[in-house]
Amino acid sequence: MLAAAAAPLPPPSGWRYALVDLPHRPNQVAVDLEVNGEQYTVLVEPRRSLVDCLRDDLGLTGSHVGCEQGVCGACTVLLDGEAVRGCLLLTVQAQGTSITTVEGLAQGGELSPLQSAFHESFALQCGYCTPGFLISSLALLARNPHPSRTEVREALSGNLCRCTGYDTIVDAVMASSR
Repeated sequence: MLAAAAAPLPPPSGWRYALVDLPHRPNQVAVDLEVNGEQYTVLVEPRRSLVDCLRDDLGLTGSHVGCEQGVCGACTVLLDGEAVRGCLLLTVQAQGTSITTVEGLAQGGELSPLQSAFHESFALQCGYCTPGFLISSLALLARNPHPSRTEVREALSGNLCRCTGYDTIVDAVMASSR
């Protein structure tokens, strides 16, 4: 006979459950995340990728799932300030970290300077790759506020775009660094 599962502990004050109404299942674990400045506790299977959790459990659909192999960069997010591929990172590996997605860039309804530079430089077309480029560019500018064009190209070499070419994207990052 199986014993009844103990009731889960309530989250710390100020935290909210992303999956409030789902019962805890034995194959799920609770993971505490800070995403775009908000605290969450999510119940996930240990094999769930971070990008799937962000999109499906938290409703943050800006990070895209492209290749699911870490090649295209569409799923890039900041994890404690470092650009990582959300498709290659398991949610459980992000326990206790601070995550920034593309939704966290705009503040108070205003585009960030980097987003504005992308807009003004026509650095997007279909937009599928744009979140990954924005996050990778943000990580670059955080560690090197005034990169050269070569440094920008190198930093963005892990992001693929099939629409714009890369010159306008590099132009946008350069404009944002001024």
